[in-house]
Amino acid sequence: MSSELNEVVSSDLEELILVNSDDEKVGTRPKRECHLDQGELHRAFSVFIFNSAGEVLLQQRTAQKFLWPLYWSNACCSHPRAGEDSEDAAHRRLNQELGISAPLTYLYKFEYHARYQNVGSEHELCWVWIGFAEAQDISPNSNEVANWRFFSRAELDKELSQNPDTYTPWMKMEWERIFKDHQDLLNC
Repeated sequence: MSSELNEVVSSDLEELILVNSDDEKVGTRPKRECHLDQGELHRAFSVFIFNSAGEVLLQQRTAQKFLWPLYWSNACCSHPRAGEDSEDAAHRRLNQELGISAPLTYLYKFEYHARYQNVGSEHELCWVWIGFAEAQDISPNSNEVANWRFFSRAELDKELSQNPDTYTPWMKMEWERIFKDHQDLLNC
């Protein structure tokens, strides 16, 4: 397995892209401000990585995350920065968080709102991507990833039904829709 990364790749001061429900840019705001209280609608992305056996890569978010610390989530989720498009941002973060460079396929985008305790919220218009990589390609960034592993579809479906509160809300929504609308792109 590749060596672990430990570069700091995220800042509460980075400018996120504020959007309306039609995904039209309406401004920018620092990341922390976008996630306070009920949150402000901003552009985001989620990437699901599958291996050749059809298993999906999940990561456990680090304890230092502002929202949903130590929750399990899809391979990578973050935000394009001001002036950056979603696909470029997804490639950047895959490399920064997991050391992965892989072609990505766009699936869909959707808007959601999820509150985390009394801390803050995600209010995102999220672009969902998939890609393919193997375990030996992964080199996790310890500032972003506490743990990671591949799950079969059956394992993850069982986990989500038995322990739903240990997974991020966006991942659960996206996982369901991927198999409802995009099964033909997967090997599982």
